[in-house]
Amino acid sequence: MSTTPDEATADPSLLCEQARRLAESGEPTEAARLFGRVLELGEGPHRARAALGLAVVLDDVGDVAGAREADWTAIGTQDPEYGPRAAYHLALLHERAGERDEAGRAWRIVVDFGNPGYLPPALLALAQLADDDGDFEAARDWWEQVIGTGHPQYAPVAAHDLGQRLLERGEPARAQRVLAGALRLIDRESSPYAYARLATCIGIAYLDQAIGAFDAVLDDEEAATDPDVGPLATELLARTLPLRGRAEEAREVWARGLARPGVAGQVRARLRREFAEPAGRGEEAGTSWWEPLVESAVADGSLPALTGEAFGALDHMYAVAALRLAQGPADAGDAYEALGQAAEVPGGYPWGGLLHESFTDRARRALGPDAPNVPDVPDPSGR
Repeated sequence: MSTTPDEATADPSLLCEQARRLAESGEPTEAARLFGRVLELGEGPHRARAALGLAVVLDDVGDVAGAREADWTAIGTQDPEYGPRAAYHLALLHERAGERDEAGRAWRIVVDFGNPGYLPPALLALAQLADDDGDFEAARDWWEQVIGTGHPQYAPVAAHDLGQRLLERGEPARAQRVLAGALRLIDRESSPYAYARLATCIGIAYLDQAIGAFDAVLDDEEAATDPDVGPLATELLARTLPLRGRAEEAREVWARGLARPGVAGQVRARLRREFAEPAGRGEEAGTSWWEPLVESAVADGSLPALTGEAFGALDHMYAVAALRLAQGPADAGDAYEALGQAAEVPGGYPWGGLLHESFTDRARRALGPDAPNVPDVPDPSGR
């Protein structure tokens, strides 16, 4: 590497500054030459800065091996500022190459330097590596160290990740404490997304704590059969579980409540609290053929599917009838055929047979038990 007379006598700090300006102006090769010149001068207070600068510009021009060697040179100086920065840069190089173990060693070097400016992201990176490996205990230790730094950018991220894992492990109370502490580190005005992210996790933690509390009540048979406690706990637990994607468990909660002597009636009343009263049925209110279907759908968490079926059948039936109407006057045969097509539609649904039976019952009550030629609804299933 050639050296000009001016460079031979130049102050290393001036050479580093000149190299920095060259790198920023898009001349990495010339910048690398000047950083290398400083390193040729041997040990000195500017060696670490030059080595890190050389690592960065060599990385920019694609010389990854040279960049890594320069990073190690900077690390070897044990400089409290440029040493951890070089280790940070080295860790990113290894991560970019998919070299997880080497990246982990570099992150540990950053931690060993103890520079508070680079410590939080290094700790967080080590936590993420441990989490990827499925080592919760190690990851938790690193996350807790990040949180302990109180860093407004990295501590909330660590708290969120740790909180999520604690929730998955069934420790909502611990998750809530971790998340609430981190929430106090965030300025809601300047970091609304980070605040909302943590606040949402806190809400989930409270939700899981509530599920645990209701479940504990129902595990106590005396409490579960107490008319003032059991039905309420049953409803709250059954309606909360689906919010956490646990609809099957909610169905089992309703089933247990409906089978408990002494409180089954109150549980059923809570299950049906939002049911509409059939219009114009008088004393028959509450006995419509579809109500057991709706009740079962609520308990099973399949009410949207049942609603979709009902509206799908209605849409199909309406289309058949409306199309015939739009075509204008028709003879009796055409009208009869259109009515038959509309009446056949529900037969393809699980509840079609019940609708058929309801119609048959209504027709016989209207025409009398001995009425001849009671209209029948074709059943596509053949039953």
